Amino acid sequence: MALATNRRNPQNRPRRFGVCSPRRDDRGEVTVELVNIVPVLFTVILLLAQATLWWHAVHIAQATAAHALSAARVENGTAASGHQQAQQVLGQLGRGPLRGARVNVTRGADRAEVRITGTVTSVVPFLHMPVQTQAAGPTEQFRPGTPAAP
Repeated sequence: MALATNRRNPQNRPRRFGVCSPRRDDRGEVTVELVNIVPVLFTVILLLAQATLWWHAVHIAQATAAHALSAARVENGTAASGHQQAQQVLGQLGRGPLRGARVNVTRGADRAEVRITGTVTSVVPFLHMPVQTQAAGPTEQFRPGTPAAP
């Protein structure tokens, strides 16, 4: 039995019809799809990592500000003791995600305030996210009360 030659089957191969036989030539489509999807996937993963680092750096700054404020607002506390406490906490927590941390502690007669600023370690090139946090509260003062009535 001779096979007829036509435009769709120039090599005179027997045609196979079924579930597994492709109706068109789709060789290389997976490569093209991967070339389009992989950069988008990597970008999403890097952005998630950057957001996680920012979140962690904010928590480091908040913890530092809380400890510095508690040292500065006690009755005999000073701005210098608050600054020293902030440096100690930053040393303990590590400065990995929080880069260039600047601590500003002010203490007045009635109020103490701590500001922590810095930037996050960059995972995504050319993306520099700032971190700013502030903690404030009244200073502790001894105020003699009125004597109790007998």
